[in-house]
Amino acid sequence: MRRKLFKLTMASGLVLLVVWFGWIGTADWVDAAYAQQNQNRGDGEIHVLPVQGNIYMLIGGGSNITMSVGVDGTLLVDAGTAQMSDKVLAAVKQLATVVTASSYPPSPCVGFRCPGGPGAGAYTPWGWSSPSMNAWISSPSPLKPIRQIINTNDDPEHTGGNLKLAASGKTFVGGNISRGPGGTGEGAQILAFETVLNRMTEAKVPDAAWPTDTYYIPKYKITGFFNGEGIELIHIPAAHTDGDTIVYFRYSDVISAGDVFRIDSYPVIDLERGGSIQGTIDGLNKILDIAIPQFRSQGGTYIVPGHGRLSDTGDVANYRNMVVKIRDRIQDMMKSRMTLQQVKAANPTLDYDGRFGSPDKFIEAVYRSLSQIH
Repeated sequence: MRRKLFKLTMASGLVLLVVWFGWIGTADWVDAAYAQQNQNRGDGEIHVLPVQGNIYMLIGGGSNITMSVGVDGTLLVDAGTAQMSDKVLAAVKQLATVVTASSYPPSPCVGFRCPGGPGAGAYTPWGWSSPSMNAWISSPSPLKPIRQIINTNDDPEHTGGNLKLAASGKTFVGGNISRGPGGTGEGAQILAFETVLNRMTEAKVPDAAWPTDTYYIPKYKITGFFNGEGIELIHIPAAHTDGDTIVYFRYSDVISAGDVFRIDSYPVIDLERGGSIQGTIDGLNKILDIAIPQFRSQGGTYIVPGHGRLSDTGDVANYRNMVVKIRDRIQDMMKSRMTLQQVKAANPTLDYDGRFGSPDKFIEAVYRSLSQIH
């Protein structure tokens, strides 16, 4: 209940911005702020959920897309499918317009110089307290472009939109990092772990959709602050694949987990691309190492999964516990020399199938992964 109330409050803030400016009069956009977190809505539209801080969650693009929007521009974690890229781009531009291209100040005044005292805000419902300031900022700011796209893996539902979304953006270069609307004409920067580039190259994906920059160390910190916060890329080896990245927004306190954590199904472990059951558990534990709940296991750090609804520490812990239990059950059956078909017939996932669906591929991946260990 606490999580639902929080989301409604954040969504109400977005709607208030829309009502204030009157820029967007369609009911669809307002409804998007209240949209249920259902990856399988099936309406073919993009829905926006405010998370916290600078971070928004775009639902319906094929995979969840995490969006940081602010004074420096827009950063996306994952790009959805190629088929949804036009609608994703329209939603990104519309949200960026509402949040950043306005003359209304994005945050209240802090300190004793604020009209009305500390914390009262530098503005009133009728604008800034100074008439000269009102005149100076009466025109909307230029819309800041997409600056960076981070791919959490090389699946088409995470990278398919790279081509169109990156082409619409501009990379920071030289003096343009001083928050101007400009940049190079080469499109947005695309970041990923190095194996993502290798596999996209081997798959003959158009080179304009390849990562422009890769990293190969356990943790990569994006140079400088973006939208007022530090951003860390953390490599999770051998989870869904061997090239998974989770992205930690340190000020907003949000983790974009990619397919290391997806709450709509059992883990998808791609053994051919270096995935493993132990790596999946290690990745979930890494998320729990970073996340801090606000009250017991609720609130605090929010986690955007690769697929499924917005989650918190409790959701990840419950999911991790489920994966560990099933791993241990299958491991015990293998010690009794049960074959894969015998393990499937024993229904080691029965108490979770109603929540996560068909377990066949997951059981097979766990069995084969454990077979490689022994």
